[in-house]
Amino acid sequence: MESAQQTKLITVTPKAAEKVAEFMKQEGKDNLLLRVYVSGGGCSGLSYGMGFEEKPDEDDRVIEENGVKVLVDSYSQRYLKGANIDYIDSLMGSGFKINNPNVTKSCSCGHSFSTE
Repeated sequence: MESAQQTKLITVTPKAAEKVAEFMKQEGKDNLLLRVYVSGGGCSGLSYGMGFEEKPDEDDRVIEENGVKVLVDSYSQRYLKGANIDYIDSLMGSGFKINNPNVTKSCSCGHSFSTE
């Protein structure tokens, strides 16, 4: 039997949610939705994208995690099932990191991936 955590499409860590809220404040709006998507491209075939939207599209799934509403389109859902969005702050740089259990291969640049 799968746990609720395993069946979630996407989870957002508290640190990532805090950063999303900061970026929304910079945009001057606190009711934006965070779009997370997968598109073709990159050395390994697929790459991630993120951005703000004001409302969902017809084929979007809306997930609320730690106060952040996340939009995932129907194409991206199969590639992102079980993914975790975190925000990393380190000496090497900072930014959002998507930990995705569906990835079978990623390139050395860390920006593109492939699945089976």
